[in-house]
Amino acid sequence: MTIMELREKRNKAWEAAKAFVETKRDKDGLLSADDAASYAEMEQKIKDYGAEIERMEQMAAMDAQLSKPTSTPLTGKPMNGADKPKTGRASDEYKAAMLNALRTNFRQISDVLSEGIDTNGGYLVPEEYDSRLIDALSEENIIRKLGHTITTSGEHKINIAATKPAAAWIDEGGALSFGDAAFSQINLDAHKLHVAVKVTEELLYDNAFGLENYIIDQFAKALSNAEEDAFLNGDGKGKPLGIFAETGGGEVAITTTSATAITADEVINLAYSLKRPYRKNAKFIMNDQTIAALRKLKDNNGAYLWQPSLQAGEVDRLFGYEVYTSPYVPTIAAGKPVIAFGDFSYYNIGDRGTRSFAELKELYAGNGMVGFVAKERVDGKLILPEAVQILKMKAGSGSSGG
Repeated sequence: MTIMELREKRNKAWEAAKAFVETKRDKDGLLSADDAASYAEMEQKIKDYGAEIERMEQMAAMDAQLSKPTSTPLTGKPMNGADKPKTGRASDEYKAAMLNALRTNFRQISDVLSEGIDTNGGYLVPEEYDSRLIDALSEENIIRKLGHTITTSGEHKINIAATKPAAAWIDEGGALSFGDAAFSQINLDAHKLHVAVKVTEELLYDNAFGLENYIIDQFAKALSNAEEDAFLNGDGKGKPLGIFAETGGGEVAITTTSATAITADEVINLAYSLKRPYRKNAKFIMNDQTIAALRKLKDNNGAYLWQPSLQAGEVDRLFGYEVYTSPYVPTIAAGKPVIAFGDFSYYNIGDRGTRSFAELKELYAGNGMVGFVAKERVDGKLILPEAVQILKMKAGSGSSGG
């Protein structure tokens, strides 16, 4: 007889014993001596069932223990000691709790998430999510790809040499003279960025839907779009300071002679306005509309200046330098900065702390949608303006150049 069958017999015996008592009570609610003896026999039988079930469970546990191999095969790489269990936001429990919170629209919050409460509301994302978000941001955001990212826990100060060292010829035995070096300081602070995505309630509650991948993908796109716009055009007020900012951005090296067109000579002059040390790692950034205009430019021999990539996946080139595009770079219009050329590794991005997720309340209520918010704190600054040179369109109207 199996343990399950014994449990069923015990349950039936208990129900029969209770029914016996109810039917045998006298007007005072008592059992006769004979009925009490009969009930005692029933109760003893129930206890016997329990003892037998416990014995069979112990025997099953012993069988399982004895059937285990005496040694465990080595399936991982040998290490000094066992792998340390993951804790906090790195643990599988935290990741599972976050996914459950997302699926229930944060109505079911596990205690394990208390380890990652964001002081500004919401819950810090699991470490794996944060890593995947950063990777996706780098794929989507060209400035993250080309710039230099620093992870900070507080305000980050960067010292910049304001004066360059100089060499001097001296006579044999002459006195050496050293100028005083001056330094300026760039501060990377933290600006709050919130983005929202929405999901239909049907998909949210469908366990077959890959909610985890969808949330990370959608948040990465939304965050990267907002970041890229700020890294290029931000004024530094409540957001990063962009490369095209009038103050603190790249240096305007070339202003076109026309307000509506760019000449080949102007692009060549832009390239050589960048000092030689920065040209080694230099790249162009512009809008697709500007590329369309540049692709029509020819040199004095009638050859096109543009060098399209010959292989899929390779970046196009101009004068041998890679060209990157962004929809957030201004298009050709009077007075607008339209091309940046330089070493963008001098654009520093400061990631403060960890990103977090929270429920977006009320906004989509009533239309079958559920909203979520991702929050991050980030800053960005060009620490050496001379490392990036800007081509700017002439202000006002003018005739096009050849």
